[in-house]
Amino acid sequence: MAHPVVHFEIIGGNPGRLRDYYGDLFGWQFDLTNDAATAVSAPGEYGFTQPPSGIPGGIGGGEGYGPRTLFYVGVPDVEKALKQAETLGGTRVSGPHPNPAGTLQVGFFTDPEGHLIGLAAPTPPPA
Repeated sequence: MAHPVVHFEIIGGNPGRLRDYYGDLFGWQFDLTNDAATAVSAPGEYGFTQPPSGIPGGIGGGEGYGPRTLFYVGVPDVEKALKQAETLGGTRVSGPHPNPAGTLQVGFFTDPEGHLIGLAAPTPPPA
């Protein structure tokens, strides 16, 4: 696979309740020490999980963040991938957005049938 799925998310209005639910259901543990981009989750509300197998993910959101489940595809350049998605009939939703640490960019688009898809890439070095 040229561009693998690299991350999943579950976002909702009460991320603490969602983390408790999925923690109890699947035994997931969450690290809340790193924030996600504010386009993804309210500060301090995003919990990353790194399972011993499978892809990493996170649960976050907060007041004003609508419920969604989402996967991210790893790409070399978020902006370029968003433009290609648009050329092929998709619609850019937003991005690229840097994470608070400035090490990662994310973007979002919908495919021609309206499915929301995330993109993720390392932040390019300054020009």
